[in-house]
Amino acid sequence: MKLPKYLIADNASLQDDIFVLHTEFPRFLINMNNDEIEWFDEFSQKEAEENADIIENSVAGAYRFFETEMKNYTD
Repeated sequence: MKLPKYLIADNASLQDDIFVLHTEFPRFLINMNNDEIEWFDEFSQKEAEENADIIENSVAGAYRFFETEMKNYTD
């Protein structure tokens, strides 16, 4: 199965929070209400520096995805 790059996630016990899950490297879950990020892939400081553009683009993409999805719900 091919997973989408980004997914919207929520949880009934965390009713005020909504999340975006990034399924490709670097895998993470970001809480869109408080900007907390939980990383699922471990990487060293050196690896983080080497992949800074990928990490930055992935996080920025999560915010763009979220904005687009929320706009689709309100339209």
